[in-house]
Amino acid sequence: MDIAAMSMAQSQGQVKQQASMSVMKKAMDTGEQQGEFINKMLETSGPAQVQQAAHPYKGASVDLSL
Repeated sequence: MDIAAMSMAQSQGQVKQQASMSVMKKAMDTGEQQGEFINKMLETSGPAQVQQAAHPYKGASVDLSL
């Protein structure tokens, strides 16, 4: 392999590595933002709302007999 081909191969490898790092950083930022959003949602909701979200079918109807 001549020097020019080796130089191009090395350059392409660096570009691939930089692109991979950029995608990984973007994914990490997105995950962090989603985590912060979920924490904010949990903080603003009360315990009853969290319980209702966990078991949405409970307490939806009441059977009465007279």
